[in-house]
Amino acid sequence: MQYIDNIIFFIALVVGFGLFFKSLKEIHRNIKLGKESNRSDQKAKRWETMSKVALGQSKMGKRPIAGFFHVIVYVGFVIINIELLEIIVDGIFGTHRFLASIFGNSLYGAFTATLEVLAILVVIAVVVFFIRRNFYGVKRLTMKELFGWPKHDANWILIIEFALMVAFLTMNASDWVLQQREVLAAHGSFPISSNLLGPIFQNFGDGTLIYTERGAWWFHFMGILFFMNYLYYSKHLHIILAFPNTWFANLEPKGKFNNLDSVTAEIKLMMDPNADPYAAAPDADPNAVPEKFGASDIFDLKQVQLLNAYSCTECGRCTAVCPANITGKKLSPRKIMMDTRDRIEEVGKNINKNGKFVDDGKKLLDDHIQREELWACTTCNACVEACPILIDPLSIIVEMRRFLVMEQSAAPQELNQMMTNIENNAAPWQYNQADRLNWAKE
Repeated sequence: MQYIDNIIFFIALVVGFGLFFKSLKEIHRNIKLGKESNRSDQKAKRWETMSKVALGQSKMGKRPIAGFFHVIVYVGFVIINIELLEIIVDGIFGTHRFLASIFGNSLYGAFTATLEVLAILVVIAVVVFFIRRNFYGVKRLTMKELFGWPKHDANWILIIEFALMVAFLTMNASDWVLQQREVLAAHGSFPISSNLLGPIFQNFGDGTLIYTERGAWWFHFMGILFFMNYLYYSKHLHIILAFPNTWFANLEPKGKFNNLDSVTAEIKLMMDPNADPYAAAPDADPNAVPEKFGASDIFDLKQVQLLNAYSCTECGRCTAVCPANITGKKLSPRKIMMDTRDRIEEVGKNINKNGKFVDDGKKLLDDHIQREELWACTTCNACVEACPILIDPLSIIVEMRRFLVMEQSAAPQELNQMMTNIENNAAPWQYNQADRLNWAKE
């Protein structure tokens, strides 16, 4: 019976991490539904980009106040969870503050003191974020695409982080009092919890303190496992996916559009003076699937675009700088990414239910993203520049517009007229090529 706690701990650990890796495997499967794309070039540049943007948070400083508090939460939460290693060892083997025996009392004291300072900073930061999100009225945090679950999700994350940090400080404060009473061996330094909560806990009996310390310890551990598995359903999946997302980011100059290989081949053939225009076309493969231009559903998008959708933080920086959105158009780049992720999840649930994808009669186009949104885009790349983890909403918009133009001939009348003029007059204006330089004579 003396090992019952260790057994329960080990079972919880295995189940928690097992469910977490199952979720990651499902996300990986869903991303693989997209088309492959070669983003393995310029490896040194990609490592540099990931280090600066994902690890170094380099783009967060463009909004200094929000960026400062975000870095506190990011650094604090990540470093504090280093103690999870100690909790795992203590939980499995029944030890208490295992790292103290590795670090030595002086270094371990500095380590625990650092964690405490970071913990209180995280508490302050999440309270500021909660007030700012719910009561300060920041426009990009109150738009209609955030109504319902997205807003609740953001608040739940802040509440969970607050609760985990409070549990961490409670665990340390009760531990500190027990150490002062020599009930536990003296390990660590607790400058924050001993001053904030220590005076309160001094009035508790030893038994109450032991239950308080153990309760906070278990709450902190189970809370971390819950948080890990909650990530799958949350926008905070970017905590993990920001790293591969920035590594696979588009390194081409912004504004450079990709050409379709099939179209490029046709144009080269047209411009080849040695090509025989009357030559018979080679026999087509009867089993070949005709190439589809652009994208109407997630299967037509590239895997990196689906990774973008899963990585979206829903911060709204992209929408805040979108000229179409600012002028009252329906387009919101953030919503484009959220809708894409919703469709991926819809398809994923379909696969889970049927063992494979069964046509559900739905598409990303029209059922999730409306045509009015797509045509409102000015392709200015402001959304791409603004994203703190290098997500590219514009690439999805362009692929869906390409489908509308090349597969459905469903461009707006203004664009159809422009393309007709280019085809006939080699210019977007409706007059003869011989008159193109008349403006210079005036």
